[in-house]
Amino acid sequence: MKFSVKTWSNGKARTGLLQLGNCPSPIETPALLLSTRKGLPCFISPDLLPSLPYPDSLLLQFSPLHFLEGISVNTISNIGGIHKLVGLNEYAFVAVPRDSVQCLPESVSTNKNGASFETPCGRCLMRPTQYMQMISSMRPNIWATLADEVPAWVSAKRNTTSVDRTVKWVDECIAHSPADGAVFGAVVGGSDIDERKRCAQEIAKRNVSGYWIGGFGLGESMDKRPALLDAVTENLPEEKPRLVCGLGLPEEVLQGVAAGIDLFDSSYIYHLTLGGFALTFPMASTETNAYSFQSTNMGMDQTKINLRATIYRKDTSPVVPSCTCYTCQNHTKAYINHLLNVHEMLAQILLEIHNTHHYLRFFESIRDTIREGKFELFREMFVERRREIVAELAACA
Repeated sequence: MKFSVKTWSNGKARTGLLQLGNCPSPIETPALLLSTRKGLPCFISPDLLPSLPYPDSLLLQFSPLHFLEGISVNTISNIGGIHKLVGLNEYAFVAVPRDSVQCLPESVSTNKNGASFETPCGRCLMRPTQYMQMISSMRPNIWATLADEVPAWVSAKRNTTSVDRTVKWVDECIAHSPADGAVFGAVVGGSDIDERKRCAQEIAKRNVSGYWIGGFGLGESMDKRPALLDAVTENLPEEKPRLVCGLGLPEEVLQGVAAGIDLFDSSYIYHLTLGGFALTFPMASTETNAYSFQSTNMGMDQTKINLRATIYRKDTSPVVPSCTCYTCQNHTKAYINHLLNVHEMLAQILLEIHNTHHYLRFFESIRDTIREGKFELFREMFVERRREIVAELAACA
């Protein structure tokens, strides 16, 4: 793995270039990792993956814990790893112990030798040696070390313990590190700024290729989150990439980018699709240097629309007229509304394609504004407009 920072904007926001051995093209950051279940993207079959923006869609995130039942890790190893197993040899797989769809990472076990995780086959204890056996068998491009994540409301003592355990497990994972794959050291600390700093400083001393920042999206205040993110990124070397889980909303992504985060997960898209929502939120126009909301008549909050609503039953227009995704080029709101109402799985497939495509384009607009030195302007206008809309909705309620 090779990573280089290319441009900076408004302090910490930055673009970069991530090069991975099997990927035919480098990936620009900030970038989105597509969520998967056992290695395959949710609702999108492999033959439809090429319809997504290239090469922005090459990063796939998976949790090794999903493989605790079913096919054994020895079988996966004999097949040739996760790439061979799912038949996506030119895609990059990022292994993170946290489930990117169900955010239940809290370790409740008192066993200092392992973390208790909620997995598809129930709660189980995962030790670093066992975890590294799975990583060695699956051979992902990037893998994050085991972490003891805790929510924001735990006691100071429990928070300190989680940092101590995580640092200890980082050392154990590195000691059993396979020859292949770039290791991202886990950084935790809950809602305590001092513990965040301490953990970041300790992990920065380790021989890792990048950093996985855990413990976000677990009850911390959105207003206090920038200080927590800064406490981490200010204590990490600038030349290595940073990945964060749990920041999915557009406003949260912008918070992370402003703090210097390079990689984000995409559980937000999955949950929108399940609810029948389609993304319609704003993009930045780099040609006119104007930052405006598109499709303002598409929904009440100008960010997403609920295609289950009866208003779309006879709407023969695409979800977003200017969108170039497979869904918008071939289908209408009325058709997706029909599929949702008859509980046809194709509805989720078409929605996931559009939502993923739209969110990847949102990340592209973020990179464009950073390169133009106007990221903070874009962010401020985005957040301010969203506040105005929330206030208008509250006044109408």
